Amino acid sequence: MDIVNHISNLKRRFFVSRQAILMLLLSACLVPAKGQSHESAGISNGQITRFEDPFQHIKQIRAGVLDVGYIEAGPANGQAVLLIHGWPYDVYSYEQVSKILAAKGYRILIPYLRGYGTTQFLSSMTPRNGQQSAFAVDMIAFLDALNIKNAIVGGFDWGARTANIMAALWPERVRGLVSVSGYLIGSQEGNMAPLKPKVEQSWWYQYYFATARGAAGYESNTYEFNKLIWETASPTWKFSKYPFDRSAASFKNPDHVKIVIDNYRWRLGLSKGEEKYDELETKLAKAPSITVPTVTLEGDANGAPHPDPSAYAARFKGQYAHHTITGIGHNLPQEAPEAFADAILEVAESINK
Repeated sequence: MDIVNHISNLKRRFFVSRQAILMLLLSACLVPAKGQSHESAGISNGQITRFEDPFQHIKQIRAGVLDVGYIEAGPANGQAVLLIHGWPYDVYSYEQVSKILAAKGYRILIPYLRGYGTTQFLSSMTPRNGQQSAFAVDMIAFLDALNIKNAIVGGFDWGARTANIMAALWPERVRGLVSVSGYLIGSQEGNMAPLKPKVEQSWWYQYYFATARGAAGYESNTYEFNKLIWETASPTWKFSKYPFDRSAASFKNPDHVKIVIDNYRWRLGLSKGEEKYDELETKLAKAPSITVPTVTLEGDANGAPHPDPSAYAARFKGQYAHHTITGIGHNLPQEAPEAFADAILEVAESINK
């Protein structure tokens, strides 16, 4: 009996040792050694191989006040396309869009905004500020860190507003623009004007966040809250648990709640913002025109508050087109990736004429 047990123990030890060795080998293949750059493993000659999924290799780069987590796909020498997500979404809104555009030779960059995913503040002393101009300054710093002179920029929700601001204030950095729901630049003064009751009702979460109860409620129920927003903002989109859970992981960022609450409070003048952005906000309060080539998109099933296209068309002074996508809600890039990718290609074509 002792001999049998001894042999059995040897077998178990061999099996455990073999498994440990295999895990070490896998780790060595997937994790860059210390001292290497933040470039992900599996990328060579500036091109992600067909066996690699860029969404499995989040990169990091220091840019401005942040260490930005981002996805990169496509050839390093391709036309840069910066894609910016909104709330409560993340980089996965552009997963299929990035595949389409990378296959056509574009260099795709999809950063996590401040308060999302692996993006972190470099200093604990930096205010967790959610005002609109801060996001745009973050994205300019991100392009600077990557030594990118200019890019085609696309976005929806917060990402569209950020892209609008970049195009309005730094047109030399934005070769072309794709904006879901059009022109979204606002101001604290402009947001003081009351809206019709039905429109006010659609902003319920903004007023909820203005209260201490709302801030505590969002912190306690982030997962359920954001799932509700997904459902109401895109009522025709029958998403499964998997895509939401995948994006919900990015809401666990330690600064997420602070950034979201501050964003909506700033809009109502309940958060002051930072003095260093005052000059930019003064310019934005004048609703500056956008002169770069632009395509705006809207889903006719968008359940989130959004302006009518006729209300903002005149804000775009350069080459301009608008497309309404049938049966699509608020998260347009994820719900209709082909339509969003086509809009990027349309802008690119207008640039190259």
